[in-house]
Amino acid sequence: MNINTDAIDEVALALLHLTLHDHCRAWKGFDWDVLNRLYEKGFICDPVNKTKSVVFTEEGLRESERLFKQHFVLPERGG
Repeated sequence: MNINTDAIDEVALALLHLTLHDHCRAWKGFDWDVLNRLYEKGFICDPVNKTKSVVFTEEGLRESERLFKQHFVLPERGG
């Protein structure tokens, strides 16, 4: 089976936005391969450390918010 890892990474980055705290940190509860790919793409700082969260880069913070809205925010209904 061919797996689209870019799509997985995109949704994982969007879901990291759900646990955003301290302006630029998110809880690292995802597969290490996914976190490593997000690091290699420049969206988060090196996830290999003893902390329980990752630090977004500026680009990663912007992109996580954009992807979260794209995938999970419903459009407003006109009243």
